[in-house]
Amino acid sequence: MFDFLEGYDVLGAFWTTVQLTVFSAVGSLILGTVLAAMRVSPVPLMRGFGTAYVNIVRNIPLTVIIVFSSLGLADIFGMTMGVPDDFDLLGFRLAVFSLAAYTAAFVCEAIRSGINTVPLGQAEAARAIGLSFSQTLRLIVLPQAFRSVIGPLANVLIALTKNTTVAAAIGVAEAALLMKEMIENEAQVLAIGAIFALGFVVLTLPTGLFFGWLSKRLAVKR
Repeated sequence: MFDFLEGYDVLGAFWTTVQLTVFSAVGSLILGTVLAAMRVSPVPLMRGFGTAYVNIVRNIPLTVIIVFSSLGLADIFGMTMGVPDDFDLLGFRLAVFSLAAYTAAFVCEAIRSGINTVPLGQAEAARAIGLSFSQTLRLIVLPQAFRSVIGPLANVLIALTKNTTVAAAIGVAEAALLMKEMIENEAQVLAIGAIFALGFVVLTLPTGLFFGWLSKRLAVKR
């Protein structure tokens, strides 16, 4: 029934998708948190940079960012990462970089919305007892902000999982690229499409359910 799958490493392709998602999610969470801190910073230059980054990056198509990374940064990444001849590894790293940089803009806005839910009086009280801005943000504001935006961050993670398909544009051997190859070589177009659609549902549905449960469990009681 599924003879057309023989010779194709479907599980390997989805494993690459999972790796892209995990590494990009970690990178975007770190960068997005830094950007959110910059956007609420009392320093005008930092606020301006954070605002400009978010407004510019989230309005550029992800495909453009990935293709630019592949064409414009490949030489730099090849030299700095020590893999000038390993194009598969280089493409994977460029895809992670692009996905993290793009998704960080959405992570930043989600976290900033969480920061805005923290009562202003708590930050003022923290400053009154001598905490600096960074200490107030790290110890008081961000822990509460993260708890209130677990749901939105889950949506960003699910979108990131689906956005990994764009990595096929620079030849990263993830699920979408294998699906394209199989459709070109096999006649079972509907069956192939259904299998890969089911694969993404298997990846994203448990993520949404888990983070939905976590959001309710860790919700901040006001």
